Amino acid sequence: MPKLKKQGLKILKMIHLFFVVMWIGGAIALLTVLFFVQPESGDELFMKSRIIQLIDDFIIIPGAMGNLLIGIVYGVWTGFGFFKHHWITVKWVLTVAQILFGTFFLGPWVNGNVKLANTLREHAFSNDVFQYNFQQSAVWGTVQMLLLLVMLILSVQKPWSRVVKRNNIGN
Repeated sequence: MPKLKKQGLKILKMIHLFFVVMWIGGAIALLTVLFFVQPESGDELFMKSRIIQLIDDFIIIPGAMGNLLIGIVYGVWTGFGFFKHHWITVKWVLTVAQILFGTFFLGPWVNGNVKLANTLREHAFSNDVFQYNFQQSAVWGTVQMLLLLVMLILSVQKPWSRVVKRNNIGN
């Protein structure tokens, strides 16, 4: 497979950074709303839940999927490959794990709270399912954010050695 030239790599890096900013910035925005917006009415609670959903749907998810796709491009059309470096392997595992966790857990908690807040309004404040969804979103959203920061550090520091390719001839 032909590799990208210098200008192609620069463009790829800019696109990657754009999606990184979306994913991390969206996570920061979502957690800020989650922790610091204190609604006093059912309507305000619905709007808080809806804003969280919009941040997730239009900033976090596109940022995560963009990074996944850019990672595939990096793996195929650059010298980085998919598993040539331990830090890249860790980033792949974290990226896929976070996308799957977001799809099957965080997303349903966020979307469930929008529905509950819309239906129950002020009664959602005392609804056990709403409170559970909120608590899980707060805890696991924070974990996701910390893992994004770990991935950012890995991208900059590029720790650990390159995976050694062993030649089995004569061993």
